[in-house]
Amino acid sequence: MSTPYPATGTRPVLPAWWRRLRHRTAAGASGNAALQVFVRNAAAVGGVVFLLFVLVMALAAPWLFPGDPLDMVATPLLWPGQDPAFPLGSDSMGRDVLAGIAHGARMSLSVGVVAAVLSLCIGIVVGATAGYFGGFVDDVLVRITELFQTMPSFLFVIVVVAIGQPSVTVIVLAIGLASWPVIARLVRAEFRTLREMEFVLAARSQGFGHLRIMLQEMLPNALPPVIVTTSVLVASAILIESALSFLGMGDPNTVSWGSMIGEGRELLRTSWYLCALPGAAIVLTVLALNLVGEGLNDALNPRLRGR
Repeated sequence: MSTPYPATGTRPVLPAWWRRLRHRTAAGASGNAALQVFVRNAAAVGGVVFLLFVLVMALAAPWLFPGDPLDMVATPLLWPGQDPAFPLGSDSMGRDVLAGIAHGARMSLSVGVVAAVLSLCIGIVVGATAGYFGGFVDDVLVRITELFQTMPSFLFVIVVVAIGQPSVTVIVLAIGLASWPVIARLVRAEFRTLREMEFVLAARSQGFGHLRIMLQEMLPNALPPVIVTTSVLVASAILIESALSFLGMGDPNTVSWGSMIGEGRELLRTSWYLCALPGAAIVLTVLALNLVGEGLNDALNPRLRGR
């Protein structure tokens, strides 16, 4: 009797539509289990709630605080609660601190997210290519990755921003170029493991091209650790941008949490709130991102999920 499927060795190769249906069913069940584990993590849920609050504040900043947040609109050095019109006070030049924090959230989140996306794109392309093909291609891409990793990330960003113009675009490009090796090494390790799996071998026997196998078969299975690492990338990008602005290398035409801390450091003894309030915003946002990352790790890691 002839078998309905072409055989490879002793095992039949299932048709592509059946394998995709089976993978979607398994992925759906796994996704529901991961979501339940994540929701049971109170710290991770708290991190998501705080990040949503920061996101809403950033999106609503132009409507809540219209105009330029760098405008002088109040009496200089008002303490928080001293004037109801300015709940968090004003700085040495009479600028509204609350408006600066709200507009600074737009700057910090946009830089963090866009820089992380850029790092993901570069890292996934490099890591997937190296891990899938191996051999000479792998050796060359690994050496390039190691070259970027040997340079201190923050020093590399400073050099790029100093050479270019200190604008939001240059800062995002610099942070993205400094952060992609982490993703590349992670994706490379995942692809080296996945390329010998049965479903990849079955896809090759069906005549799938390299790009289709990498994108449709391997990349979805390599995404869970990448998703967890993305939260760390966003937090690192926010910290790097804040440090650049603190050193006076940020975009002078925009307000950010780091620039607010840098401008308030000269009055730290007499008006400490100018540094404490934007500093607290940075600390809480980075902490929330780390909590979300830990929750995703618990939810997406099968070994931790079973505990």
